[in-house]
Parts: sequence; structure tokens; C-alpha cells
Amino acid sequence: MSSETNGASYASAGVDIEAGDRAVELMKEWVKKTRRPEVLGGLGGFAGLFDASALKHYERPLLASATDGVGTKVDIARRLGVYDTIGHDLVAMVMDDIVVCGAEPLFMTDYICVGKVHPERVAAIVKGIAEGCVLAGCALIGGETAEHPGLLGEDDFDVAGAGTGVVEADRLLGPDRIRKGDAVIAMASSGLHSNGYSLVRHVLLDRAGLPLEAHVEDLGRTLGEELLEPTRIYSLDCLALIRTTEVHAFSHVTGGGLAANLARVIPDGLHAVVDRATWTPAPVFDLVARTGDVERLELEKTLNMGVGMIAIVPEESVDVALATLADRGLDAWVAGEITDRGAHTTGAALVGDHE
Repeated sequence: MSSETNGASYASAGVDIEAGDRAVELMKEWVKKTRRPEVLGGLGGFAGLFDASALKHYERPLLASATDGVGTKVDIARRLGVYDTIGHDLVAMVMDDIVVCGAEPLFMTDYICVGKVHPERVAAIVKGIAEGCVLAGCALIGGETAEHPGLLGEDDFDVAGAGTGVVEADRLLGPDRIRKGDAVIAMASSGLHSNGYSLVRHVLLDRAGLPLEAHVEDLGRTLGEELLEPTRIYSLDCLALIRTTEVHAFSHVTGGGLAANLARVIPDGLHAVVDRATWTPAPVFDLVARTGDVERLELEKTLNMGVGMIAIVPEESVDVALATLADRGLDAWVAGEITDRGAHTTGAALVGDHE
């Protein structure tokens, strides 16, 4: 009797378990680089383990948690076949949200969804995530790679992640610490970061038809290289500020732009005024504006316009704060101040024109 069968199988449905196992083996070396002493076990378990007794020196530890993705920037990575930078974006989107309240990033898990498992591609994505975790000071303690044939094309993928941090309760940063007269310190972005790519892709790729491989003189590199520039990870920079001087609040500038995200941390009765004339956005922002005839307000509520993180500090902390960031190689400047709300209906506003 023949042992052959025409019955269905997982493989015939499009899922390659062996390829998944190969991807896990390839990513192990990168995950190991993120290891912190509190992490127990290794890659391959059903759950990542983190020794919470390491937090016993806290009087009242508050756990901070966040989850996010990278959005349609993954389409640029797919088109160019570049997979080892998108992980930096993922870590930044998660861990820079966590540090806003003053929390130290502890660990992260990732979720990678693909149409077909190409082990080397998955490993390259995880490599980027692991490198990002090192830059954020956190461990990558687990994750999941899911193969979705029939729902995603063979080259399609998406990434998401969740992270956890910790902050002492009496050191929690936020609106209740902000006072009139505080300075608004802007920290430079590395470019577009990971927000607004639906607009960017629509303007530059769909409407203008610009090739990703083309060199753009204003950018000094190819369009694809510019669009894939990894999101800056500010976690350790923010923690350095907390250690060296008094900080009242942070604001991570993501979807919604600078004014909307800054308004999220401004308390009732106060207003943040940011002067556009204190900096000049990178050329990529002007490229999007000119190519798509995008109005300034639309651009500012979609893109970060060159500012990726905001620190709100008392006036007497400004010099130390700027010196600390400069020592860390991060361009930062006083961009505005906290005033009375007055007749303003929003918590933050941009005034003036860029230099």
C-alpha cells in the first residue's frame, strides 16, 4: 500500500515551520546582545522572564508600559529590500513613549508578521530591534514571528512591539510638575522618524513618482536612504537629563506633530509657546511640502518638523540640560517657554517662522 497522501498539510497551506525554526537560530546572537542581568532563561521559551526582585530597592516602583508599531514605513523597507533598520524605529516608538514619564526601559517583546518566512529577512529585522534595545538600555526578552500566507504577500511584513519600564512613584514626571516660566527644550530628530509616511509616500512616490534609488541633491543621498533613516532613540538621553538636572516633563513628538504632542503634557491653566524661528527643519520636510504643495499647518500636524523629543525644565536647569545633551552628541536648543493659558484654547502653539 502506498504511503503517499493527497491530504492537506500546514506546508501546503503556506506555512513553513522549518523556515521559522531557522529564523529563530539566526536571531539568537542578536537577542543575546540585549541581555540585562535581570533576564532569566534564553530565547525559545513560551514567555520571557525578568527578575522583578531587581526592583526591590524602589520605595514604590511604578511599571510603565507601551505598545506601538512602525506604520507604513515598513513599505519603504520592503521596496528596497532593507530590513535591518526598521527595528530601530520600533524600539524608538515604544521606549521613547515609556521614558516620557521618567521611567527606565527594562524589557521589550516584538511581534513580526510576514506573508512568508524568509529566515534571513526575519533575522535582519530582529537584528535591528536588538540594536535598538541596546541603544535604549533595555532587554529583548521574547517575541513572535507569525506567517500569514493568503493574507499577506510573500514579501509583505509588519512589526509591532511592547515594552515595560519602571519609575519611582515620587519621581514620576508629568503635567503636575510644570510651572509658568519653564523652558521648552527641543531635541533634534534624525529625520522623518516613523510618522506621517502615508502622506510622504502619497506625495513623493505615488503622485510625484520619485524613484527610491534616485539621488536627491537637496538630501545629499538617495530618497530611499533618507526615508529609511532610523528614528532617533532618546531614552538614555532623557535618563541622563534626569540624573544631571531637574526635569519637569518630556513629550515624545510622534503622530499629530509637535504642538499636539506637547499639549498632552501641559496642565490646565498653562500654555506652551514654541518659536519656529529657533531652528530650521531638515531638507526632507521642505521636499515633502514643495512636492505635494502641502500647507504648513497640515505638514506640522503630520510630521515632527525636526523635533523628536521635548524636555520641559525650570529656567535654572537650562544650561546643564543643554550641556548634558551636547556631551551626548545630541543637538538641542531652547525652543520656547511655558506661559499662562490666557485666551489660548489649546495647550501648545507654534509661533513665528522657521529660519
